[in-house]
Amino acid sequence: MTEDSKSDGTTERVGQAVEQVGQAVGQAVDDIGSYIRAQRETAQVSLRQLARTAGVSNPYLSQIERGLRKPSAEILQQIAKGLRISAEALYVKAGILEERPLSVVTDAVLSDVTLTERQKQVLLDIYQSFRRENDLPADPGEPAVPTPEQGK
Repeated sequence: MTEDSKSDGTTERVGQAVEQVGQAVGQAVDDIGSYIRAQRETAQVSLRQLARTAGVSNPYLSQIERGLRKPSAEILQQIAKGLRISAEALYVKAGILEERPLSVVTDAVLSDVTLTERQKQVLLDIYQSFRRENDLPADPGEPAVPTPEQGK
């Protein structure tokens, strides 16, 4: 194998890797946009209302929803606040954060659209403190089985 053919193969592999990353980023943009649209429609909030609440223009929010623009973490936080959903959920969808295992209780609190972000955080903090106090597993995704002494 000549030096030229080695470099050609490497260049081709690098090009394929770059293309795959580009496709993954494009998919993440599409996913976050469709997720925001679905959450907005579920909350029965118009595009115009959400744009105003999030502090962005109608066309920009529309482009995000259609997967044409990738919003920054700051914009995602503003959109989450406008939709009254967890900013963490948007960060996971956008690929900014890794998804962590959640418990049924945590899922319920985070998905409750009637609670503010602050109320959700306080509830989750209290829940975790009770779990620690009872020496239950720290991993919220792990099922807990209390010992007989803990059940009393």
